[in-house]
Amino acid sequence: MQRRRFMQTALGAAAVAALPSSAALAQAVQSLAKVDGSVDAVSNSGRQLTLQQAELEELRDSLQGRLLLPGHEGYEEARRVLNPSINKHPALVVQPTGAADVMRAVDFARERELLVAVKCGGHSYGGKSTCEGGLQIDLSTLRGTHVDADARRAQVDGGSLLASLDREAMAQGLVTTAGTVSHTGVGGLTLGGGFGRLARRFGLALDNVTAVDVVTADGRLVHANAEQNPDLYWGVRGGGGNFGVVTRFEFQLHPMARTIVGGDLVFPLSQLRDVVRFYADYSRQAPDELYLDLIARSPVGSPDGMVAMHACYSGPEEKAEAVLAPLYKAGTPIQDGIARRDYVAIQRSHDNADPRNNAEYLKSGFINEFPEALVDVIAENFEGFVERGTMLLFQHSGGAIGRVPADATAFAQRKSMANMLFFVEWPLAESPDQHVAYIRDQWTQFEPFTDGWYSNEVDKESAQVVNSNYQGNHARLVQVKNRYDPGNLFRLNANILPST
Repeated sequence: MQRRRFMQTALGAAAVAALPSSAALAQAVQSLAKVDGSVDAVSNSGRQLTLQQAELEELRDSLQGRLLLPGHEGYEEARRVLNPSINKHPALVVQPTGAADVMRAVDFARERELLVAVKCGGHSYGGKSTCEGGLQIDLSTLRGTHVDADARRAQVDGGSLLASLDREAMAQGLVTTAGTVSHTGVGGLTLGGGFGRLARRFGLALDNVTAVDVVTADGRLVHANAEQNPDLYWGVRGGGGNFGVVTRFEFQLHPMARTIVGGDLVFPLSQLRDVVRFYADYSRQAPDELYLDLIARSPVGSPDGMVAMHACYSGPEEKAEAVLAPLYKAGTPIQDGIARRDYVAIQRSHDNADPRNNAEYLKSGFINEFPEALVDVIAENFEGFVERGTMLLFQHSGGAIGRVPADATAFAQRKSMANMLFFVEWPLAESPDQHVAYIRDQWTQFEPFTDGWYSNEVDKESAQVVNSNYQGNHARLVQVKNRYDPGNLFRLNANILPST
């Protein structure tokens, strides 16, 4: 081992020395990769342990990608997730460049029973893609999308963001369901479900997955599709990151015109009841080609706000006017942003809607119907404040999503008409307690209308709550977990506990 490390160091130094400004570059490379000593860490059971300098150096030398430790350049960016209120510090971060690096990282973690987090885009509201004291596998260096237009397939590396899938596929007149915010990670979105502006027409993102490559808990790279390892293929489509790290997805693609008709139609918050009542009726009868969200929002610092419908109609352009004209009957709009748009552009249109300088917390649940009683609850309980921001969002489902049997994939909530999300945000410097308490109290008025929740939004739910959320698919998911992760290495998710 010492001879190998010496040779790697010597050869690396020789290669660097041949480059311009070699002394400065060599110093930078050595500084970046330096392991100064042992590192304190945490096991997956919470036990404190110490990673010795020699084993960290061996891990570093076995990777083509980077090993980051606290103090290394890039560590701070890697450990952070989108929700700025999440502030965790992994003991070490591996940034793989391929499946071999992921396999090595998984072996290292399993052998030491390290706590493991997997990060793709960092959109986990509960902060599950980072961890305190464990090993974070940061897939931001494992990105790429290749489209085979003839086969209508896209090969997507596990750390890719939705923007690359949209861009590469649409350049050839093809699409698949890919969320609503382009900097979302493909892996996190897809494994839990994958809603998006095209889901009512083409199904969830996971409904369009035709194959995956997964590094399982034993460090193997396993290919899974309908014929090969079909149990794993079934489980990853809705079971989240419970079974391993997906290093590559294969997606089915669909022909679609690049120009859609959509955007935001905004009303004053005083018209909340009327707009919500209209949405409750119209979203139920909308054609599959229409995706229609409802958003009520009041920002931090102002008790005023607005209510809006966000539309994306991807069907024949000559039918757009007839489909969208009824939206204007919901009230008297103060802003009309509905127009002909480039699909890739509308996929980026809400990229800055996520929190940057404010902390955020949410509660959510699927609704299967939208009764007048829920309209009343919304109209009577949604309010604005100076000290906090509030937002209520209904993400449209139904259509093709609901025509897939509940047991065809691990994703069970097929009969929902929308995902209802209630957010609260507050200045990052403030204590979260009063704001989180507010939204939890408010949610008691909304929760009776829900039937399960989106597993990608898991926070600190009990095992019983998580198990029941998988509904009739839970027993089969336990069998898949027993086979591919019997030690529960991958637990920072909507965790399925193995029975072995």
